[in-house]
Amino acid sequence: MGWKTLDSLNFAGKTALVRVDINVPFENGEVSDFTRIDAVLPTIRDLSEAGAKVVLMAHFGRPKGQVVPEMSLEAVRPALSARLGKPVSFASDCIGKPAKDAILAMQPGDVLLLENTRFYAGEEKNDPMMAASLAALGDVYVNDAFSAAHRAHASTEGIAKLLPAFAGRLMAAELKALDAALGNPQRPVVAVVGGAKVSTKLELLGNLVSKVEYLVIGGGMANTFLAAQGHPVGKSLCEHDLADTAREILEKADVVGCRIVLPVDLVVAREFRANAPHEVVTVCPDDAMILDAGPASVAALADIFEDAHTLIWNGPLGAFEMEPFDAATNAAARTAAELTKAGKLVSVAGGGDTVAALNRAGAADDFTYISTAGGAFLEWMEGKELPGVKALED
Repeated sequence: MGWKTLDSLNFAGKTALVRVDINVPFENGEVSDFTRIDAVLPTIRDLSEAGAKVVLMAHFGRPKGQVVPEMSLEAVRPALSARLGKPVSFASDCIGKPAKDAILAMQPGDVLLLENTRFYAGEEKNDPMMAASLAALGDVYVNDAFSAAHRAHASTEGIAKLLPAFAGRLMAAELKALDAALGNPQRPVVAVVGGAKVSTKLELLGNLVSKVEYLVIGGGMANTFLAAQGHPVGKSLCEHDLADTAREILEKADVVGCRIVLPVDLVVAREFRANAPHEVVTVCPDDAMILDAGPASVAALADIFEDAHTLIWNGPLGAFEMEPFDAATNAAARTAAELTKAGKLVSVAGGGDTVAALNRAGAADDFTYISTAGGAFLEWMEGKELPGVKALED
């Protein structure tokens, strides 16, 4: 990969414009999850300690090119300052005189947060004038927002063409992990793809069958594939209209030598609720719904993980939010974590539900890499070029 990192330049005396993703959730006026803030702290600290003026650019919410006071990044500044352990000043605009004046007032090592870039329509339109206005504020550009890299916006793509561009610590770690998972992986590779609907992951499945040795399909998606093969699925979530598509994916996998893995036993219930009466079956009764993979399926997965050297995971294997229908996801996650800890597996996972499921299983800390980027992670898995990453390449 042809991108430069923070180790490629002496940043002393430079004004570094750093694109971060601190689009964090709030509850009762306070930040309720610091994950995204904590993820960008290494880049901010390294640049600050190197003697750069660190100028942070970010979006917050969806103001759609309008100034929406409730979506001001001023609300995030106190939490950012507290997690960083040093003052963070704030500019009332992301371009123009307020931004320039705030930067002029900075000393080397200081940190400044600019106002929401999406207050301007030119941000999401990747308007050249907007990109030029941002670029005019600094000497170098650092992108540390992989989660926004699938969008060609002024602050993620346009500006990278106007200034010397670098990958921040988070971005570099993400790209390294993703290259190890699909770009240049140790084989065999197993991909776990779960979730509710095949229709949302058609491009993903189509890309993966030609990239991996094993493709494990779980969750509601598995029901669609089982139905396409003629297995009864009762009242389960199932996209029967995609049966032909599922069969095409199965045929393509057969041609390229990818083994598609579906559940061989099922946990079914008559009600969709936690702790509903349930049973393990090999054939779903007409009045029941499939809510998880069964123990034989979990054992088969463990064998596959043992055989693999690389695992990439997106989506749960069952209704993981409810006990006991989280059993297959939890067991598979813990097996992957143990193999990773033992140095036998490179494991990369991403997507909101996936991160939640792995945390719930207590397995996330032992995975090689957990991506918090939702859409960008999925588009990368689909084989799409990410504009924000492409713009960093030499």
